[in-house]
Amino acid sequence: MQNLYLINIRQAYYQSTKNWPISSKSLTLFMTSDYLESVKKQFAYYKILGEKTFAQLTDEQLNWQYNAESNSIAMIVNHLSGNMLSRWTDIFNTDGEKEWRNREAEFTVINPGRAELIERWNRGWECLLGVLEQLTADDLDRIIYIRNMGHTVAEAINRQLAHYPYHVGQIVFIGKMLCNENWSSLSIPRGKSEAYNADKFAKEKHREHFTNEFNDDKN
Repeated sequence: MQNLYLINIRQAYYQSTKNWPISSKSLTLFMTSDYLESVKKQFAYYKILGEKTFAQLTDEQLNWQYNAESNSIAMIVNHLSGNMLSRWTDIFNTDGEKEWRNREAEFTVINPGRAELIERWNRGWECLLGVLEQLTADDLDRIIYIRNMGHTVAEAINRQLAHYPYHVGQIVFIGKMLCNENWSSLSIPRGKSEAYNADKFAKEKHREHFTNEFNDDKN
């Protein structure tokens, strides 16, 4: 399996650069650069899913809670923003759990208006995506700390690539429940799988990130 993986990576490298033969240093650089581009696209994709959900909801629905123990979309946004700002501010010099962060307050009922909610949402994502734009392949093995626990930068990215989509999924699920039959699908609508697959398989095999069609549609 490892040999097959390396063969696929070498093929992708050649298709992207047309350079051959490939050195170990060039292959490593390509793999890490490719990783950074991939995670940036994936984070952008989940940001879009959240925003397409907000657009389908009223201000009242953004603050709706199923019960006292559950979180509203506004509370989830507040938590995501607080986490992003804490984790990705000054990552190489300070711990990812900042002294100024008040995590408990992120889950209190505050009922913000739409403009305030979107501002908090954007502030967190801008912090995260801004850091990812500045990172280089050499940064991925550097050690940063979250609650005094050392992570490589790559590990910290992977940790949040699981955490943030987890909460975006909650946002989408709440939105779908509230909209009911008025919900506009954010992926392949029901009954459209066959047509979607037919369109994909009608094309030649090629290398393409799965988020491109969604991210490009946003632009």
